[in-house]
Amino acid sequence: GKRKRLSTSILYDTDESEDSDILVRKVFAKRHCIMDEDESFEEQHPDKTCSTENVSTNRKQQVFTKLKELARRRTTRTSYSENCENSDDEEEIEEEPLCELSLTSAEGSETDSDSMKDFIVEEDDDDSAEHGKSENQPQQKKLNTSNNELLAYYIPRFSRCDHYVHFKRIVKAFLINAIDDTFLGSLYDGTRQKQYAQDMLLSLHYLDDRFIQPRLENLISRSRWKDRYKERVDCYPDVRIILKSSEKMSCQACELNRYCKFNVQLSGRLYNTRTLEADDFMSDDRQVLKVGGVCANRTRVYHNLKHFKYKLYVDCSSVAELDGVEDEPVKDTVERLFIQLEDSGWIQKRYHDLEDYMNDADSFQEEK
Repeated sequence: GKRKRLSTSILYDTDESEDSDILVRKVFAKRHCIMDEDESFEEQHPDKTCSTENVSTNRKQQVFTKLKELARRRTTRTSYSENCENSDDEEEIEEEPLCELSLTSAEGSETDSDSMKDFIVEEDDDDSAEHGKSENQPQQKKLNTSNNELLAYYIPRFSRCDHYVHFKRIVKAFLINAIDDTFLGSLYDGTRQKQYAQDMLLSLHYLDDRFIQPRLENLISRSRWKDRYKERVDCYPDVRIILKSSEKMSCQACELNRYCKFNVQLSGRLYNTRTLEADDFMSDDRQVLKVGGVCANRTRVYHNLKHFKYKLYVDCSSVAELDGVEDEPVKDTVERLFIQLEDSGWIQKRYHDLEDYMNDADSFQEEK
């Protein structure tokens, strides 16, 4: 009697859902409900029970296939939300006729939907992280720029400007001072506050504190020079080292017994290390000292760096004096002379001389 009612219910449902796309699911749902009424039906019809489980498994595979397609597309968050809404609508349409399924099939559908939701949430987190990173990059770049500006403002000695740019600023400052001899003094005492003047002052400090002074200290710290000899080399801007006959005596630089064969002739006027203004007191004074080979070579390297800035200023003053143009603004004269020196390669040559002097100081071997 139960089997007869089963066939009747199946035919009745089939007639009503003749045009439905999920006809099989409704038939299986009715059979499943009758199976709950008769526990012996599962034992008598194992094939039909397996077919119900296969339908659930196939549905899971279809859902996972859709998830893989979503992962490959990697569309934007908006497209993800639209696909999620469409998929949710399709699930609701499919689940309406499956309302009478057993607890096992209901748990399977919840697991599938949960897996899709988990997948979408992870993608949103990734997208938000990438979006946040892209938003933070301009802020980070702006922060780094501001830090560099603050560093250059509060610690101007550590400017990252190119060395040759510093050198060109120094040449222009010397050309200005050659015409107006108060310019360098006004730079150091803080009278001039315009940006171009501050840049020139920065470059002058850079030349003294980064290029010259550390190497001079290194040369002195590794030598046995006496303070008196060092002071003499510092005071006289001109030097001549002449080879003489060898003589074993006390070196007048380090006061050690050596075979001394070099005469060091020091001359020139004393000058201010900032304004580079020369002093006429005892302008004809000259010192001749006999030293050994190591001290003579060290004197040459040390003297070239120590008085390079003054020699550069003297050369710039000579260029300004040779210029025959009169009644011209200082700015125009300096620009015209600077362009001439740069086009002729004069500035580049002086810069290479400075590099050679620094390399000589860096490569100078320690005295044994």
